[in-house]
Amino acid sequence: MNVPIWLTNSRTRKKELFKAIDDENVRIYVCGPTVYDRAHLGNARPAIVFDVLFRLMREVYGPEHVTYVRNFTDVDDKINARAQASGRSIGEITAETTQWYLDDMAAVGVMEPTHMPRATEFIAEMIAMIEGLIERGHAYAAEGHVLFAVESYKSYGALSGRSVDDMIAGARVEVAPYKRNPMDFVLWKPSDPKLPGWESPWGRGRPGWHIECSAMSDELLWKQPLAEGRLSAEAIARPHLFDIHGGGNDLTFPHHENEIAQSCCANGTEQMAQIWLHNEMLQVEGKKMSKSLGNFFTVHDLLEGHDGQAGVPGEVIRFVMLSTHYRKPMDWTAEKARDAEATLRKWRGMVAGVEAGAVPETVVALLADDLNTAGAIAELHKLASSGDLAGLKAGASLLGLLTPELGGWAEVSVDLSDLADKLAGVRAAAMESKDFSEVDRLKTALVEAGVEVRMSKAGVELLPGAGFDAAKLEGL
Repeated sequence: MNVPIWLTNSRTRKKELFKAIDDENVRIYVCGPTVYDRAHLGNARPAIVFDVLFRLMREVYGPEHVTYVRNFTDVDDKINARAQASGRSIGEITAETTQWYLDDMAAVGVMEPTHMPRATEFIAEMIAMIEGLIERGHAYAAEGHVLFAVESYKSYGALSGRSVDDMIAGARVEVAPYKRNPMDFVLWKPSDPKLPGWESPWGRGRPGWHIECSAMSDELLWKQPLAEGRLSAEAIARPHLFDIHGGGNDLTFPHHENEIAQSCCANGTEQMAQIWLHNEMLQVEGKKMSKSLGNFFTVHDLLEGHDGQAGVPGEVIRFVMLSTHYRKPMDWTAEKARDAEATLRKWRGMVAGVEAGAVPETVVALLADDLNTAGAIAELHKLASSGDLAGLKAGASLLGLLTPELGGWAEVSVDLSDLADKLAGVRAAAMESKDFSEVDRLKTALVEAGVEVRMSKAGVELLPGAGFDAAKLEGL
């Protein structure tokens, strides 16, 4: 499909026309979770945003021509602390929480990426990259640590728009005595016998956070496809460069800034990725999500129900997330969830039994305009109103909506046709008697049960809506 794709590049701060380095292998890397606990609602936003990017690229370039990598950080001090506090092994915790994440993301319609590497699987590659940085004069060993020398990389701060001097002046943490510069960051650190560790030229230890993404992206998006002959001449001519790196904007500094410094210095290149994409953060009812405000909850909490509230279907969570452009703060509200549920119930009722057609070009074009998911959803409303149900089903599917995998929640075991016939009969009698009290009574009871009532000259239509409760229909 020949569709121009425009994306806002965080590095240049401009919307740019995307041109794949290799049309046969579009390569994307997104920073994934640190697996020590349940994913909170904010963690779902980048997963959903970049899932849509993955789907769009597959639609435009073909499913077999897109490689998407999203990692798991399974070696981290938060994980170590959780293990020590719980008495459970690190491996047990990371295995459990990794599966929790996969289950929760599947529940909100996130496809599995091409590769989902664990940091602990790539320790050798990290050590090799660190050795290369030392050899090139960009890193140094000190007291069992290895640190990246920030002053050795002149472009440090370009992504986040910060100068090294300003960053040093704004530092509020005590600087370790073995650092040459307050901004130097850890590539490798020593491990005592109670902590996970691997043998290295600098003693037994473990990697710093930032080095893992540099090593894994280079291995999976450059070295492996090169060795397997899956890169074009154009891609080979631009070594160690891939198309898109994504993540939440809270990762811009220091994580992504440090990734760029490490990768460029280790590989002797000027760029790590052509385009950097960052999604904005999430709020709940207009406030930053935090435990102190009591508005902090996990994806699992929302799916299963929490604090006396009913669970929210994964498809509804996805719809609400996509109703706001990824570069704008996203505000989760109960009202938005209710509206999304009503819309999805309505659409699912409309497309039941309909074969999906080709994805409408209008929907693709909107997503190709900097992932304008809000605009794409508005276009789905137009398709529904115009009666293009095959287009509605196909366009929604590109957004990961109205799919069979997410539809179980909207299945209604109650046949509403008898009630629709009854209401139609009561209404016909009321037209003769001019007494509409029974019509009003039935309509009120249906609405209270979460049923959308549509009455027209053509007849009566009843559709399950937000908060549909079949039990409330008993006796009608």
